[in-house]
Amino acid sequence: MMMKWEWLRFIRMAVMLLVLEGCRWCTTDACLEHERIALLHLKPFFNDGNQLNSWVEVKGSDCCKWERVECNTTTRRLIQLSLNSTKWEYDMDNRNLNAWYLNASMFLPFEELKSLYLSGNAISGNLENEGFGKLSSTLSNLEILDLSENYLNDSILLSLSELSSLRYLDLSHNKLEGSSHLRGFQLLSRLNNLETLDLSWNSLKNSILFHMRNLSSLKTLRLSGNELKGRMDHIQDGTQLRLTNLEELDLSDNLFRNNTISFLQGLSSLKSLTLSVNRLQGSLDTKGLSNLTNLKKLDLSGNQIESFQSFKDGGRKLELTHLEELNLDGNQFNTSVFASLNKLSNLKSLSIRSNQLKGSIDMKDLEAFINLRELYMSGNELKDWVIHQDSNVLSNLEEIYLDNSTLNTNILQSIGVFASLKTLSLSDCGLIGPLPNQGWCDLRNLEVLEVSENALEGMLPHCFSNLTSLRVLDISRNHFQIPLSFAPFANLSNLKALSSNENKMVLEPSFYTSIPKFQLEVISLSKCITSQQLSRKVPTFLYYQYDLRYVDLSHNNLSGTLPTWLLENNTKLEELILKGNSFTGPLSRSSALISNVSSIDISENKLQGQIPTGICSTFPHLRRLFLSKNAFEGNIPLCLSGMKYLSFLDLSNNQLYGKVPEELITKGSLIILRLSNNNFSGNVVPVILSANGVENLYLDGNNFSGEMTNVNASTFEFPYSLSQIDLSNNKLHGKLPRWIGNASFLWRLDLSNNGFEGSIPMEFCKLNRLEFLDLSQNNLSGSIPSCFNPPYIEHVHIHGNRLRGPLSLDFYNSSSIVTLDLRGNNLTGSIPKWIYTLSSLSVLLLKDNHFHGKVPVELCKLHSLSIIDLSQNMFSSPIPSCLGNLSLLMQTKKILDTEFYGPIEEDETTRSMILNLGMDSYYPDSYLEEEIEFTTKSGFFLYEGNIFSYMTGIDLSCNNLTGHIPPELGNLSEIHSLNLSHNKLTGVIPSSFAKLHQIESLDLSYNNLSGEIPNQLVELNSLEVFSVAYNNLSGSIPEKAQFGTFIENSYEGNPFLCGAILHKSCSKIDSPSTILTVSEDKGEDGLIGDFCVSFLVSYVVVLLTIFVVLYINPYWQRAWFSLVGKCITTCRYSNVGKFLTYHIFKRYV
Repeated sequence: MMMKWEWLRFIRMAVMLLVLEGCRWCTTDACLEHERIALLHLKPFFNDGNQLNSWVEVKGSDCCKWERVECNTTTRRLIQLSLNSTKWEYDMDNRNLNAWYLNASMFLPFEELKSLYLSGNAISGNLENEGFGKLSSTLSNLEILDLSENYLNDSILLSLSELSSLRYLDLSHNKLEGSSHLRGFQLLSRLNNLETLDLSWNSLKNSILFHMRNLSSLKTLRLSGNELKGRMDHIQDGTQLRLTNLEELDLSDNLFRNNTISFLQGLSSLKSLTLSVNRLQGSLDTKGLSNLTNLKKLDLSGNQIESFQSFKDGGRKLELTHLEELNLDGNQFNTSVFASLNKLSNLKSLSIRSNQLKGSIDMKDLEAFINLRELYMSGNELKDWVIHQDSNVLSNLEEIYLDNSTLNTNILQSIGVFASLKTLSLSDCGLIGPLPNQGWCDLRNLEVLEVSENALEGMLPHCFSNLTSLRVLDISRNHFQIPLSFAPFANLSNLKALSSNENKMVLEPSFYTSIPKFQLEVISLSKCITSQQLSRKVPTFLYYQYDLRYVDLSHNNLSGTLPTWLLENNTKLEELILKGNSFTGPLSRSSALISNVSSIDISENKLQGQIPTGICSTFPHLRRLFLSKNAFEGNIPLCLSGMKYLSFLDLSNNQLYGKVPEELITKGSLIILRLSNNNFSGNVVPVILSANGVENLYLDGNNFSGEMTNVNASTFEFPYSLSQIDLSNNKLHGKLPRWIGNASFLWRLDLSNNGFEGSIPMEFCKLNRLEFLDLSQNNLSGSIPSCFNPPYIEHVHIHGNRLRGPLSLDFYNSSSIVTLDLRGNNLTGSIPKWIYTLSSLSVLLLKDNHFHGKVPVELCKLHSLSIIDLSQNMFSSPIPSCLGNLSLLMQTKKILDTEFYGPIEEDETTRSMILNLGMDSYYPDSYLEEEIEFTTKSGFFLYEGNIFSYMTGIDLSCNNLTGHIPPELGNLSEIHSLNLSHNKLTGVIPSSFAKLHQIESLDLSYNNLSGEIPNQLVELNSLEVFSVAYNNLSGSIPEKAQFGTFIENSYEGNPFLCGAILHKSCSKIDSPSTILTVSEDKGEDGLIGDFCVSFLVSYVVVLLTIFVVLYINPYWQRAWFSLVGKCITTCRYSNVGKFLTYHIFKRYV
């Protein structure tokens, strides 16, 4: 019987298993087919940059595993769709570029959708009758809708008000105004379940708060970055808002003033209030704030508040008993502010950075903050603490930040009273001298210590070993003497992160062999100074480290072979930076598989030979590889194309050759590829056209040759991802490729220093996103296309070509242009009067063309101008005096914007330590640099980077300018270089030039200037080069200050100048005016007197000669008397006398 029941149980179980197995085969883990098809219908509208490449049209493909899709694990229905930034790149300037209208009906198939993210897609609205309202009945579970960073206006609100299930709605960074469709905001009151509403960074006005007063379910409201200002006319009391559940309100970056925030007092449920960056100033009435009894977080930063005061009862206290976090950064509070805050007994975090705190802090003023944990006071002018023996010190204080102050080093002796302190940050505080032996060493709970960027020196004191809780230590950029063994840190067993950049490494007094107790995760020893006798080897204590994740030993001139043992010993190592050393030999690879390494930088060394192919298998998860500035040769290893994680590859400045493997681009995952300054050759076009996925491609400084025009543009689609291309300094020739006009996403393009010829194609006008264009040093001819006016263009370089014609409408109204470099062409005509429409223009270079006419006064309207070069043209007008009104201030926008890639450590703790230490391991996302050439200091200089930002100058030399030098030019107090040489200027050197305090080069040579060199110019202490050669100047040369350094050729060609430098004594040299007067007097009176004397002498000599001859010769005597008798008879005047007088006058005249 028992056997029978056993069999029956066995059969029942078997049947159940068969049923379950059948059910398994009847069901599927894949998404629903109709939802998969609906997603494929969406794909063409949201696939910019091929970001949805996993959405494949293969039947049976599980769309729940597709990128940006999330499904319910049970029903397999789609519940989240993340299509943010998949249509177009968001335009921060909101210019509606590529705006489009969405058909919301496409989301109807996703009936269980809970979250829909559509931010950053340039959506301008809905198609007619296809708005979000159509989703209300079907998508009843939709709770989260993100429409931020689009171009939506108020008309979208009506359809959104029908989505009654919404709990979270983000409309930030759109074009909402709240005026034309006020009823739309009123209708949002239908959203009874809405808890979070983000309307920040629109153009909303005051009335918006009143029209949303019925959103009673709202808990979070963000209105930052709008135009809210003045009084709330519709709201006298916060209770009228009826936002009874509101807990978080963000009103930052608006225009609120002191008397406009009283409406807040009725929001009794408020827990977080942000009023940062408004127009609050002076003494702030606390009435509107003190009633917020539940407030826990208050942010008033970025205003100009000086104090708190209650105008109702005359008090000065801010009474918010539940407040835990207060941010007063960027105001004008002084140390008296602490007294007005002493009612905030529950305060845990106080931030008062960048205010007017000066001198010493009396600790009695802080005694009331018994619960204070964090104190931020960086960016003030604090010097010290005043701690009284009977004072109740802040026993709970755990974090103090005093960076960017002017502290007295003695503060380190008194800071030891904060026994609970865990974080102490004193970076860039002006601390000098050695560290004291007491005080700070008593902080036995200290975990984070930052004293970087000071002038601390000497050895670390012995008490340093007391800080046994220390985890993070940053002593970089000081003058400490650190032993090579790192003995002072040996007992810090909890130490995990150490930065000692830019200190001095020294030998121990005795040989040190102890093994350190710490196991570091992060170490940075960049740019350490060592004495000559020290061997430049990797510090030996690193041999005992086995848990390193981040190592930076860059720029130490370390020698020998690469320390691959660092990789072998530390299996968790993620980032290794050894650039800027002197490691030699071939690149030897480790035999072990090192799977965690994601970034290796061994650039700027002396490595040679070929790049080993084994590097790919050794580091399978490598993301960044930097081998630039070595002596590698040979071809690029093909295995690099198979590294699916490699996104950044820099092989520039080596001796590599051959062709660039197309597989490197087509099969890999590269985002940035830099092969600059090698010997690569071949046809570059296939490399460009196969670069799908690559964003920045740098092939400059190679031997690529041939034409780029032999491509049928209709047979390919330009790589959607390419935003930067640099092909400069190659051997390309022929015409510029028209197909580049299809690169609608191209951001920066450099084709300079090649052999391109012909005209600039009209297709370049289609490059709507272009910001930087360099076509310099080619053989381009024709005129600049009048249609070339990209809306974002900032930097244009077309110098050194053969372009001709006038600037008719080229660049007209291009308000974004910062640099316009057209030097060295054959451009003609005058500078157009519309030049003032280039409102952002900072650098104007028109040197060496054929421009003529006047220097237009419209240049004076360009208030951003900092460099002007109009030299070597044919301008013939006087210099406009209004040029003296230019501010010529430093312009950071002259250089290209560059973002940086930071550390890529996966471990959040390690990443946090690296960021806290301020490591320098940041790599630019762009290697294109804005640079210009400008003549100054008698030479031709190349300006780039930050130096370019500071350069200011005007060069009007080698023209036909006339008239006087305007004294108003003396107002250019920020100018560094002024060149007016080789013109036809007259008059005197303006004494107002003494106000050119920043001038370094002043050239006024080869003009017709007169008068003396103003003695006031000796006040120009920055002047390095000065020339007034070949003018008509006179008088003595100034010899004080900088003028004592100038040589003789600065003054040559002025015959009436005198001074020691010209070896002419001013006491022996008559002035030109004196010499001219003497000459004129002598020419009038003196010449007549000389004539009379000469005439009388000659007359007497002639008469005596006649008498002597007549006396000796009787025949001549008879003839003479006969002639005289006839003359007396026939003439009244003596012809002989007239004859003699004529010849005498002729002789002297």
